[in-house]
Amino acid sequence: MSKEQAKYDFKAMGQAIKEARLKKGCTREQLAQEVDLAPRYIMSIENKGQHPSFQVFYELVTLFHISVDQFFFPDIGAKKTTRHRQLESQLDELGEADLIIMAATAKGIQETKGTGE
Repeated sequence: MSKEQAKYDFKAMGQAIKEARLKKGCTREQLAQEVDLAPRYIMSIENKGQHPSFQVFYELVTLFHISVDQFFFPDIGAKKTTRHRQLESQLDELGEADLIIMAATAKGIQETKGTGE
């Protein structure tokens, strides 16, 4: 009695990996070298939705701070999206003076939203 299981469509996740790689300014060849894979395999993951091994999947999503919740549980709504995690990673690299500027900017955005503009 085998129950037929739907196969996960990895294309959206592959596109998120590609977008994160490009945003970081990393070429496919550089990424492949960093994670010890062939550039063609990276291309297949990004463009064709190739299913990577769990280890490769883990390396890619942690390297680029990609939240998987938004892909596995889209109806629930992830608390932290990929964009949120990437921004958080960038903030981690800033100094205290830069963080003060970022906090003031965020506060200004929130106040503007509150006025209906």
